[in-house]
Amino acid sequence: MVYTCQIDTPLGAMTAAAENGALTGLWFVGQKYYPLKTDAWINKPEQAVFQALRVWLADYFSGKAGVFAGRVAPAGTSFQKTVWEILMTIPFGQTTTYGDIAGKIATERGLPSMSAQAVGGAVGHNPVSILIPCHRVVGSNGSLTGYAGGLEKKKALLELEAGTTTLG
Repeated sequence: MVYTCQIDTPLGAMTAAAENGALTGLWFVGQKYYPLKTDAWINKPEQAVFQALRVWLADYFSGKAGVFAGRVAPAGTSFQKTVWEILMTIPFGQTTTYGDIAGKIATERGLPSMSAQAVGGAVGHNPVSILIPCHRVVGSNGSLTGYAGGLEKKKALLELEAGTTTLG
């Protein structure tokens, strides 16, 4: 059973989803790759995982790097989950590139190389926005490329983490 709730943030409304007490999704309403089949989802905003998420998001949008007090369990392929685990290691306020992530995976797997485009696909399909910080991945030249929530939101999140703007 998928439980859901809507959370208002300074960058717009977000939909959260959870199964078995773990957060499985967090999307800006209307973003690219927003779930299509949500009819069977049950609105239960009082779920403990959603309460923990609200606390974490309030801290985050106040410019604080915090630790989420719930479990995160996004559904995805083995490759996607590998990429998302790497995203979770990018420190608050820092960025990395698609190529750097591809290089890390190639090294871990003993491969001569890995496609940065494949990494980009996994990053783009991250179902847990902000908490799994896909916004911290930039192009090889530092450019803001791709963000399912929109480049203006990616820019705002990076500025928040850099301390150059406030959103909370």
